[in-house]
This record gives sequence, structure tokens and C-alpha cells, in this order.
Amino acid sequence: MRSYGQYCSIARALDVVGDRWTLLIVRELLLRGPSRFTDVKNGLPGVATNLLSTRLKELEDAGLVVREDAPPPVATVLYALTEDGLALEPVLKALGLWGLRLMDAERPDDAFQARWLAYAPAWFAADADPGAPPAVVQLIASGEEAVIEVGGGEVRARTGRAADPDLVLEGPPRAVLGLLTGVIGIDDAAGLGLTAEGRREVLARLRPVGGG
Repeated sequence: MRSYGQYCSIARALDVVGDRWTLLIVRELLLRGPSRFTDVKNGLPGVATNLLSTRLKELEDAGLVVREDAPPPVATVLYALTEDGLALEPVLKALGLWGLRLMDAERPDDAFQARWLAYAPAWFAADADPGAPPAVVQLIASGEEAVIEVGGGEVRARTGRAADPDLVLEGPPRAVLGLLTGVIGIDDAAGLGLTAEGRREVLARLRPVGGG
């Protein structure tokens, strides 16, 4: 592992997590929990198998990732974050919040997965009316599906479909995520191809925490 050779906590941190793909590996393990190698790789389109192996080994050596056996009868190894690895969650949240300002355009070759659709509202939005009844929003973007559940002062999200959502938002990722994170408004989102079916007033429950 290369080092910046500086007695500085930022430099020391970057010595450990500053290489390409490293923080995205941490992202996947945060979102998935303990995971097989193939599951981590599937969440990182474009990463080479040998490079992923190297990065996981480096994270193990740094004490951020541990290998553990899956429960019987599955005979496989799982990768999981240690306490020090889990402590990177607020770092990734802060980095993702800062990165919202860079989400104004989709590139033609950008990959997109349902977990990324789910974590954005859970991390970057708050319940604006904790005393109101719970509400459920179905998200559909580029064929990926996620569900937002807001209520009791919390915003939770998961991949998949809801049985009876209050609102369904469907459109390209830029429109769906842009609306939910406050990067764009409903009119701009509609101009990008967003459709909203159901109780639009539910959107007022989702207060973007802001990042610009």
C-alpha cells in the first residue's frame, strides 16, 4: 500500500481508503451487509476480478474488512465490515452529499443499480412531518425498483416493490434521484421524463438535507 508519508489524519486515512474502488467496496458492504465475493463484484460494474481481490485483501490487512464463513448449509466465505469499517458510514454519507452537486447529468455509459436508488433518499432526505401518518413511495428508474417508507420521523428505503404505495415515481435516474435529493424540482423532473401517479403531496414529507 502506497503512503503519502505525512503526519496528518487526512493523509493517513487516504493511505488506507484513497485507492480507486476502495470506498465503493465499502459502500457495497454497507448497503448489502456481509457478502460473497461475487455479490460485491456484481455491485461494482467495471471492476476487474484481480483488482477487487487486491482491494479486499488491503482492506483486510487494514482491519476494515473481515472474512467469515456463511451459516450452514452454505459453504462460502463472506466479506463483512469490521467496527472500523462501519465507522466509514458517515464519511460516505458526507461524500455522497457533497457529490449531489455533480449529479446534474447522466453519462450514456453510467451503470445504475437499485441499491443506489434506495440509499439516496434514506441518506439524503428527512421526514418533514413526523406526526403525519406513514407513507410509502415506489421508485422506478431504468428498470430498477426501490421503496421509500416515511413515518415517525424516519426515512427508510429498500429495493423491490410495495404492495400499495401512496405514490409511484418513475423516470430516468437523473429525474427520480434529482427530485428526491432536492437537486431539481417536480417541474424540471417532469421535463426529464418523470411521471408521478398517486398522492403527490407525499413528496412534501421528504425534506432534502441539502448538499449544494
